[in-house]
Amino acid sequence: MSSSVMLVEGLKRELKAHGITYAELARRIGMSEASVKRMFAQRSFTLQRLDEVLAAAGIDLLDLTRAALEAPRLIAQLSYAQEEELIGDPKLLLVAVAALNGVPVDELVATFALTEAEAVKHLLRLDKIGFLVLKPNNRVKLLVARTFDWIPNGPIQTWFRREAAADYLDARFDGEGEILRLVSVMLSPSSTAALLERLRQVADDFSQQHQADARLPYEARQSMTFLLAARPWMPEAFAALRRGEAVSGAVRPAPVAAPRHPASSNGRRSSR
Repeated sequence: MSSSVMLVEGLKRELKAHGITYAELARRIGMSEASVKRMFAQRSFTLQRLDEVLAAAGIDLLDLTRAALEAPRLIAQLSYAQEEELIGDPKLLLVAVAALNGVPVDELVATFALTEAEAVKHLLRLDKIGFLVLKPNNRVKLLVARTFDWIPNGPIQTWFRREAAADYLDARFDGEGEILRLVSVMLSPSSTAALLERLRQVADDFSQQHQADARLPYEARQSMTFLLAARPWMPEAFAALRRGEAVSGAVRPAPVAAPRHPASSNGRRSSR
């Protein structure tokens, strides 16, 4: 987690501890509530604006920095064994994803072929492997960050490519709440690095929006999957036409390939 993210997350915790809502903060600093929410979601603070927020909330910068550094660290990536356990049981994976998305046990049981006893049993397994802490009344405290990463080429990514990728992409992406973009460009190394950083930021913003919407009733939300990908890539049909590439029927990787980034694709998927 970057220093700026830690600082903003710490500021949000401090505001909550002081009982200051976004609406109240907006009133104190002369901004609209929507602008304040956007500022926190995008982490677009100027130093002057940060000073104004701290002064309005009565928070000392040194205290904020100390609190941000001392905040409990959430897990940024599961272990290989944890991923293997999740992927080894479809119901366990379902309960884990539901916990990540703040789905209450009663809604989980009402939506899927799962009893309350089964749901609690799987929550206890997730507690045991360090994914979450099961609290009274089947409430959970996640031990993983919303922006945590699956292990590259690990059990979860391998499962997704084998079992879910084709199903996810088997859509027209022209319905309400759906979009698909495939953009192929040629970039310098510095521009490529900037692009990757922007995509990481988009993923973080997407997770932040999830946190904001988690306060809404379950029926007011829908399952949304957002896929980000970028890599140097050229279709094999193009690579085969490069001069000097075909050798003994094989095609060597192109030394310079246009990065392929389905810049973003998201689609509403029905529960199964």
